[in-house]
Amino acid sequence: MTNQASRRAFLKRASALGMAGVAAPWAINLLSIAEAAAATATDYKALVCVFLYGGNDYANTLVPYDTANYALYQQFRPTLAYARDALTATALTPTAPVTDSAGALRQYALAPELAPLLPIFNAGHMGVMMNVGPLVQPTTKAQYVAKSVPLPPKLFSHNDQQSIWQSSAPEGALSGWGGRLGDLFEAGNGNATFTCVNVSGNAVFMMGKSAVQYQVSANGSMQFNGLKSPLFGSSAATDALRTLITQQRSHTLENEYNRISRRSIDANAALTSAFATAPAINTPFPASNSLGDQLKMVARMISVGGNLGAKRQVFFVSMGGFDTHDNLTTTHPALLTKLANAMSAFYQATVELGVADKVTAFTASDFGRTLVANNDGSDHGWGSMHFVVGDAVKGAQLYGTAPVVANNGADDVGQGRLLPSTSVDQYAATLGKWLGASDSDLLTLLPNLANYNTRNVGFL
Repeated sequence: MTNQASRRAFLKRASALGMAGVAAPWAINLLSIAEAAAATATDYKALVCVFLYGGNDYANTLVPYDTANYALYQQFRPTLAYARDALTATALTPTAPVTDSAGALRQYALAPELAPLLPIFNAGHMGVMMNVGPLVQPTTKAQYVAKSVPLPPKLFSHNDQQSIWQSSAPEGALSGWGGRLGDLFEAGNGNATFTCVNVSGNAVFMMGKSAVQYQVSANGSMQFNGLKSPLFGSSAATDALRTLITQQRSHTLENEYNRISRRSIDANAALTSAFATAPAINTPFPASNSLGDQLKMVARMISVGGNLGAKRQVFFVSMGGFDTHDNLTTTHPALLTKLANAMSAFYQATVELGVADKVTAFTASDFGRTLVANNDGSDHGWGSMHFVVGDAVKGAQLYGTAPVVANNGADDVGQGRLLPSTSVDQYAATLGKWLGASDSDLLTLLPNLANYNTRNVGFL
């Protein structure tokens, strides 16, 4: 765990109490979420967020395949569209018919590069969430145009929409819904440190009131350089350094910094010990694939969850490069290849470990992109398509409402920017409910969920 990130987390959290006095009732509820939690789980479950930084292009991920809508798709992006015969092998045959918001039957295909995920979908272990994105409340296009309902702030902004997806608030948020789920369950874990684990750096998604994201690299825990081996060749110097960075201090900030240092050192020792007896994972992960490396570390940590006393865990991994304003036809397929190979390998690893029904991985991104091409790329959008993978998933189905393929049509706000028909809060609530959060807990940790009559989308 990096000390600088942890210190920033502490300073942010220390300011939260002062903000609560002027914040919305949700913020006040958040301050008491840990006390309201009932972490009594006896089994094991884990959520794994796969965040695609930059805004994934939805139309070249889940591609319209029926004749009429494929023609429209090709019309709106003549320089970007897949050839229809290239989609034949990855056409989806869901167990339930798919209709768009106008009631017309629809058919989709995965991008050809996502072919490794097709067997998982066909076997009923992957679902597709259509047109999901940040909303404050159910919103029609007429309401959007009239500005008659509240809308998420700073739409189409990378940093803010990343934060809103992860936390329900724009950049500067103090907690994310992954971390708030962690708040509910860390008391029931044998070692609370491993409740929220980030393998890709730092993300507001993993910040809670009491749960703090534990950061590991794809190679394992990150140790203090001076403690890895005798400092200056002297064990005495190493011991002296350990004492300096872990001993109790009278100054509040110094003492908190040292407490976090102790936590990092203890966590490294616990994780190193657990890995020493970890089962081998024989599933091959893709080479030269950063996301695959991250997910392999998640699989390794899940394999020793029992040794660490874990009952509920939330993991965060990510890959970047999805801001495809240019060169989409060369950049995006390579990204999808890495995504599919990594997620497929991870799923197979959970099968090998016997926990495929206890681990659910899901994708998220800043936003979708425009359907209308900007020559050789696409611009910032809103709603998008996402995947949920695991044996607990009611797979081989597409969930939500398919959008009408159009420019400035019934389901978009211009250039094929989708107005979401399912909110991030509903998506998150479905995942949180499966993890074990109660209905009342979900209303506390997801601030806009109360605005929806349907709070569980049903893919788990």
